[in-house]
Amino acid sequence: MKLMTEFKQFAMRGNVVDMAVGIIIGGAFGKIVSSLVTDVIMPPIGLLVGGINFSDIKIKLNNVVADLAGNANAQPVTINLGNFIQTIFDFLIVAFAIFMMIKALNRMKRKETGVPPAPAALPPPTNEEKLLSEIRDILKSK
Repeated sequence: MKLMTEFKQFAMRGNVVDMAVGIIIGGAFGKIVSSLVTDVIMPPIGLLVGGINFSDIKIKLNNVVADLAGNANAQPVTINLGNFIQTIFDFLIVAFAIFMMIKALNRMKRKETGVPPAPAALPPPTNEEKLLSEIRDILKSK
């Protein structure tokens, strides 16, 4: 019974629940971005580059295999470059959206604490720099 109690404590931690919600929302967001790229962004880009439908960009590795009667036995083997290009656009849009969301969260967190980010403090001068400053001051006084 101890194992079940430990599992319940683990599963009900705030971080685990937050992660689960994030994964579910991320999956739904991924579908939205895929539709945005496939249905909204890629058609105008295809039009700009000469009416190309990116999902049709394929490299055939072999032709359709046919039997003696001329019936196709198998689909040709292809490398689907168009789908790959759309996936890259999906990734870039998701990465940019996540970047903007984290940037906004960090800004809200700074406002919440009321403390502006501290500028980086200059390191104290090294012994060598102190010595050089003393030499400079001596030379100036002469």
